[in-house]
Amino acid sequence: MDIKFTHRLSFKQARLTVLVGFVLGTLLSLLQIGIDYASEDASINREIVSLLEISHNPASRIAYNIDAELAQELTLGLLRSPAIIAAQLSDNNGNVLANVNRPGLHSGYRMISDWLFGANRQFEDRLYLDNMPNESLGTLRLEVDTFAFGSRFLRRAEVTLLNGFVRSLLLTGILLALFYVMLTKPLVRVIRELSGRDSRSAEPKRLECPGGHENDEIGVLVRVANQQFENIATEIQQRRSAENRLTDYLGQLENIVSARTAELKAINTRLSQSNEELEAARSTALDMAQARSVFLANMSHEIRTPLNGLLGMIALSLDGPLTAEQQQQLSIAHDSGKVLVELLNDILDLSKFDAGQLELEHIPFDLGALIEDTANLLSQNAAPSVELTCLIDPRFPALVLGDPTRVRQIVSNLLSNALKFTRFGRVDVRLKQHEDGVRIEVCDTGIGIAQDAQVKIFQPFTQAGAGITRQFGGTGLGLALTYNLCEAMQGRLTISSEAGFGSQFCADLPLPCHTAMLPPTPLHGKVVSITATSSGLAELLKSLLPGWGLDYQQRTLDDSLIGLDPDVLITDCPECLFALRPGLTAPILLVTAYGSFMPSEEATALAPLQQQARPLARTALYQTLSRTLQGPMTAINQTQLQQTSARRRGHILLVEDNPVNQLVAKGMLGKLGCEVTVAAHGAEALEQLEHGEFDMVLMDCNMPVMDGYEASRQIRRSGRWPDLPIVALTANAMPEERERCRAAGMNDYLAKPFRREELAALLELWVPTTTSL
Repeated sequence: MDIKFTHRLSFKQARLTVLVGFVLGTLLSLLQIGIDYASEDASINREIVSLLEISHNPASRIAYNIDAELAQELTLGLLRSPAIIAAQLSDNNGNVLANVNRPGLHSGYRMISDWLFGANRQFEDRLYLDNMPNESLGTLRLEVDTFAFGSRFLRRAEVTLLNGFVRSLLLTGILLALFYVMLTKPLVRVIRELSGRDSRSAEPKRLECPGGHENDEIGVLVRVANQQFENIATEIQQRRSAENRLTDYLGQLENIVSARTAELKAINTRLSQSNEELEAARSTALDMAQARSVFLANMSHEIRTPLNGLLGMIALSLDGPLTAEQQQQLSIAHDSGKVLVELLNDILDLSKFDAGQLELEHIPFDLGALIEDTANLLSQNAAPSVELTCLIDPRFPALVLGDPTRVRQIVSNLLSNALKFTRFGRVDVRLKQHEDGVRIEVCDTGIGIAQDAQVKIFQPFTQAGAGITRQFGGTGLGLALTYNLCEAMQGRLTISSEAGFGSQFCADLPLPCHTAMLPPTPLHGKVVSITATSSGLAELLKSLLPGWGLDYQQRTLDDSLIGLDPDVLITDCPECLFALRPGLTAPILLVTAYGSFMPSEEATALAPLQQQARPLARTALYQTLSRTLQGPMTAINQTQLQQTSARRRGHILLVEDNPVNQLVAKGMLGKLGCEVTVAAHGAEALEQLEHGEFDMVLMDCNMPVMDGYEASRQIRRSGRWPDLPIVALTANAMPEERERCRAAGMNDYLAKPFRREELAALLELWVPTTTSL
């Protein structure tokens, strides 16, 4: 096996050694040339200075005698020097006595010499006599051509470099020969022996070590190779034995495989049948899921339609003349109906989460007012000895961006849960900004939740314990839905609770600020509250009233009020009013629990007395204090306000086939100041549009003759009423229903059963105000 000459170790080692030697030799040669260059450069000046010293006395006498002929001979003599190319002798008056020159030498090395030593050098000697050193007789000037010295230096440098190169070549040859004899030749011998071996031989012969290399690296290599050959031979013997055993096993495995193949065929047949059964089950499950969606939609429509009539009629009845008992009974019936609607909404929302169909809005809304409205709606569920308070940061933004409907569900579920399990103490709803969003905290002093039960309360249809359902009722949907809503909003719901010591639910939601809160018009006056220091009312008044410009003081039931002379007295203790009234003439604001207003006879005895149910809303409290401190409105202003409210709505076309729902919607619209025209189906609505002008159409979706979808499409296709708002009225609360309404050309969507507040909000959005004060 031959190795290419340039690939041999001897060549590589010699090349590396010679390269290093060549570089070192070159550096030494260059150092020697540098020293020679410095010496040669100094010798130029020394030789010319010596020549000037020799010519000084003759030139001085010639200049003293002003002998031009001798001056000419002297300068010509100087010109005989190879380095001098010009000489000039002048007297002390600057007269030139002699001036001779000759051309410089030319050669290929001239450029290098001029670069090293310069082309020409000028020398000048002042002439004087020895007995008169201070008397200048003239000047001797010489111009020197350095090439005479440079060419001599370049020849020496060339010889030096050539000698170094020749030494490197000789060293290369010697090293190649040595490395070949000592390294390459024995290695090539070992390689040839290895190449000629039979790798399949079970008993390979040993390698012979080259002479003189028994103890160096080559000898070690030969010994290691022989050891490996012995190991390989042993392994070959073992493998041959294993192959013989494997051959025996192979025959047995063939029989086993044949049996297993037949068994697998039978299993594959059974698996095919199972796959067919699974596919049939999957199709059945998909059909059932589709049927469930259809059932939920139908259930929503069938339940919401009578609920809309029921709640609407109760709401209209509540606005009429009723006794206190009738008012309370109808309120309970109305609130119970709303609880039923919320339960229906929870079930539908959970189905939307399962189907991944929940959609979130991103619109500006007043979160503080939403929380106060929700708390006011749920205050009826609070036990008489439970104080419900909304504590909103006075600096909280006026509007935030998000989905008000889903946020209301979160607040409603958390607050309902707190009120359900609290029988004494306080329930607080706190609202403040947190990082880039908001934080809603619902704290209560109720029964609390054990640590082991906290991990499962966010699961659907699950409560903290079996006894909870029996004692307090409920479906277990509220917290599960709230948790899912927070997750859908990219927020977080956490709980901190201990059994017997109440609970705190904290919802952090990414609702950015849309409009900052503007400070209200300052009020002037002195307000005193009589309430327990630890009450929620005391905390609420302390956070709000100073910011409104009022002088606020808080007193307990045991403190004396002598000398305070307040402009308004606020208290949540009806019992103390009769003891305070004889010496107190200030107006009183009594804050009571829901449904616990003081009887009219007692209220008359304490007049002027105003009563408000807790929780106190900021706007209601501010308006009450403003009216009390600034005086009541005149009857003229009240009449103008009522007339303005009655004239500020427009003409509404109500398209509804259900007579009860017609009465409900017509009654609500009438109380909101609207003129209403009723159509029983879509075809009648088109006919009404031909003969009248309307500001908005409330369109039911499912009607005989022509449904709301087709009627809306025909209205839009006609092009005659391009700006007419069409709002869908439907009992189907599924998300696909909203898209279907928009596709038909409707502008907005209102699900049944709806409240008068929701209807009023739609009118504010779509019907312009027609009256100005």
